[in-house]
Amino acid sequence: MFLKTSAKKDAQKNAADPALQPWVEKYRPQTIEDVSAQEHAVAVLRKTLTSTNLPHMLFYGPPGTGKTSTILALSRQLFGQAHSRTSELNASDERGISIVREKIKNFARQTPRAADANSQYPCPPYKIIILDEADSMTQDAQAALRRIMENYAKITRFCLVCNYVTRIIEPLASRCSKFRFHSLDVSSTRLRLEHIVKTEGVDISPEAVSALISTSEGDLRRSITYLQSAARLSASQNPPTSINTSDIQEIAGVVPDGVINRFSSAIGVELPNEGMDTDTAKDFDGIRAEVNRIMQEGFSVAQLLSQLHDIVILHDTITSKQKAACAAVFAAADKALCDGADEELQLLEIGIGIWKALKP
Repeated sequence: MFLKTSAKKDAQKNAADPALQPWVEKYRPQTIEDVSAQEHAVAVLRKTLTSTNLPHMLFYGPPGTGKTSTILALSRQLFGQAHSRTSELNASDERGISIVREKIKNFARQTPRAADANSQYPCPPYKIIILDEADSMTQDAQAALRRIMENYAKITRFCLVCNYVTRIIEPLASRCSKFRFHSLDVSSTRLRLEHIVKTEGVDISPEAVSALISTSEGDLRRSITYLQSAARLSASQNPPTSINTSDIQEIAGVVPDGVINRFSSAIGVELPNEGMDTDTAKDFDGIRAEVNRIMQEGFSVAQLLSQLHDIVILHDTITSKQKAACAAVFAAADKALCDGADEELQLLEIGIGIWKALKP
């Protein structure tokens, strides 16, 4: 029994150790002023802190843009350590109507305790229920939630967090103030990453930071996760090495430029500053050989499709008509991959389709 108690205490101690925390949690904003690149939402929420008059809210936007972090920071500034005033539920796990009728309703109907007279926090007379990934809730569950929001509005405020606002039923969305969170711009992401790099003492090249930003595509959470993984990989070397661009690309699952350039050349896409590979036969056999090589090296076809799409669509010499034909090829392959089609056959289909579209 004593051993079990000791093990439990050690586990709790390790969980609280900042050195063992994921950096995503360690550097989560503690106040709404710390939230990066969401000026409109921060400006409006700052006013709610002074008036403590908070409406029901709907935060929507791409993943990793600070939606959940913002409402948690706001709750912390409103209630401090009064954790009983906030309930956070992940609607993707508990998305049925039963959880709305039982768990959410039971919490919503409870009258909050009066705030401590000596409290340094505003502690307004209501609670906050945070429904993360609310777009995963069934329509019946959302319809049931509508009545609860109306009945207990005096003592409970709701914050719905989702990626796709179109999946929230209109009667529910119309009861909330909407806040759109956009993908982080390059400068905001770089500023946050450089702060973490400096604090953690990570040895990373400026080019690798740029690679982090481009591979994360505006998702700050993903870029911080990649940075921590790269830092651990670097520290595991003997002696420790500096993090470079290839390390970031490997961790992020990005297909190397050399592989992309080889495949592009095989299907007839001229690359600037690269020139055409005259040794690569631009016919069915040449494309099939390149597809076989890519599959043997184990690269993700979905990732290769994404990178190749950007190269073709942003190409200077490919005509608009050819780009339209290529876009149709990309769209058909993307849908087929989502439906579970064979990756090798789809990559071959992409190669042949683009090769035909670009033939003079």
